[in-house]
Amino acid sequence: MKNWKEEDNKLKKSFEFKDFVGAFGFMSQVALIAEKMNHHPEWTNVYNTVDIALQSHDDGDKVTEKDHKLAKAIDKISDL
Repeated sequence: MKNWKEEDNKLKKSFEFKDFVGAFGFMSQVALIAEKMNHHPEWTNVYNTVDIALQSHDDGDKVTEKDHKLAKAIDKISDL
């Protein structure tokens, strides 16, 4: 996983895009995968930047394999 950091029992990463449309398109793609995995990110979007934090609430609000799997899928989307 590229540049994800584990902090406060969460996997965190920021993604920067050319503009708001690029950031929003990325979020839409992530939303589709997150829904399929039934594992949803905590995220914020300000203009061209998307900040994501992942943790498994079902497993005591800690980082689990589910988070690592979603992080890898998110990285694949961001590489497109």
